[in-house]
Amino acid sequence: MVRRNEILDIDLSINFKYGIHTIILFVDPTNPFRDIADELLEILKERYPEGLKASLVSQEKTKLPDDPLQIEFALPKSPTDLSQDWNPLKAGKKDTPASKGLKDNSVVAFAFRPQDADEDYEVEFVVDFPRFQDDYEEE
Repeated sequence: MVRRNEILDIDLSINFKYGIHTIILFVDPTNPFRDIADELLEILKERYPEGLKASLVSQEKTKLPDDPLQIEFALPKSPTDLSQDWNPLKAGKKDTPASKGLKDNSVVAFAFRPQDADEDYEVEFVVDFPRFQDDYEEE
């Protein structure tokens, strides 16, 4: 099991987002993204065994991958406006949150690469943000 029993002073709080879901993990900034993907997938399988919803309006769920290496990450193009799309992180085997410049409370989108996808396949990062209007629309 990847999870630790205690949070260290150097750990970063990272908000991982997919569709309507946000998973907050405390990660060691020197751990490779491969280990972080492993922990994230373990939590997703425990909490959402049927898959993840991309939006509130659709009942369709995205199936979870079998391999944590199928998880890809992205950073917001604009940290102050998360609706501005995402830049793929392109994390290599040895890349860590520290080597990619992540800070405490960073927001990171994640998506799943199909197992049979080739190198040119572009993963789509889907993040659904609630809007103030959603809560107060007239019926």
